Amino acid sequence: MSNQTVVPEQYDNQLNDKVALLAEQLQRQLPDLTLPVIERFESPKSHYRMRAEFKLWHDGDICYHAMYQQDEYKKPYRVDDFPVAGKLINQLMSTLIDQLNSSELLKRKVFQVEYLTTTTGQALISLIYHKVLDDDWQAAAEQLASDLGVSVIGRSRKQKIVIGRDSVEETLTVNGREFHYQQVETGFTQPNAKVCEKMLSWAQDASTNLSGDLLELYCGNGNFTLPLAQQFERVLATEISKTSVNSALYNLEKNAVDNVTIVRMSSEEFSEAMDGVRPFRRLKEIDLGSYNFSTIFVDPPRAGLDDHTVEIVKGFDNIIYVSCNPETLLSNLKSITETHRIERFAVFDQFPYTHHLECGVNLCRQPSN
Repeated sequence: MSNQTVVPEQYDNQLNDKVALLAEQLQRQLPDLTLPVIERFESPKSHYRMRAEFKLWHDGDICYHAMYQQDEYKKPYRVDDFPVAGKLINQLMSTLIDQLNSSELLKRKVFQVEYLTTTTGQALISLIYHKVLDDDWQAAAEQLASDLGVSVIGRSRKQKIVIGRDSVEETLTVNGREFHYQQVETGFTQPNAKVCEKMLSWAQDASTNLSGDLLELYCGNGNFTLPLAQQFERVLATEISKTSVNSALYNLEKNAVDNVTIVRMSSEEFSEAMDGVRPFRRLKEIDLGSYNFSTIFVDPPRAGLDDHTVEIVKGFDNIIYVSCNPETLLSNLKSITETHRIERFAVFDQFPYTHHLECGVNLCRQPSN
């Protein structure tokens, strides 16, 4: 994580500039399309990240949080407060440093700290070391967890010691309904909880008038799956990460969602299965032919969709595409808009004060001539 300069007075102008730049890219790369007005969803202007990580820099007898400026990885600078991160993280930063500096056992050879927090006040702190963590370290870490009222994880080579839990429980409100999520230390979660709620609400709204069954690729821990499952008869969701699959199954049960089946496989593998290229053991108990798929939802990594998956996506009448990379999204849209028209286009300011924008696109098949 690099430093971000938080200047709330400049937020609106910076977001305006980002949206204007994206609109120019859309017009330039998709010049023949009639595009809808871009919907925009703002972030809180400070204290919006629920996750943060820092170097722990040692200077004589003390250590402190440190970061690097982009492209200056040999010049760390001290960080005592971090307005990008949530208020709970900022509170814990000060208390943790005091505790580390008063305990040689905890401070010695610690080089990184990671914070995972929730809007509901839960917190997990991971401390990463260049040493073996022994029973004495564990006793000190147990006292640290008790003093701070958090879970603590100690990591070293081939070691992971969990004091408390290795996850937190987040609650997100989507169009007036609360959904509860397990978020595991090593699993991916959206860092900006308030913007995440807006993304989930938008995706649910985009599917309001749709019917039949939903196919979801890259479902992660079920972040979008839970609210989208309310809109469809059945959902078949895929995810390659074992950690995320386990969290998704937990979250389905936690929220009493019973119309979702999750398959642990990559989108590329599932695309091959859809095309009948080869059979997959993980689909042995699933009758793909019994699904009445009307809609596909995709939230791919930064690389976007591969060419084969794009062709699979184009086979659906309705597409909801959430992207963390406008460049690969626009590349995919060049192909998808050969057969589909863009009904809605949204931007979500997940990372204020950076060039980054998340996008959401709702497309439907164009009538054939």
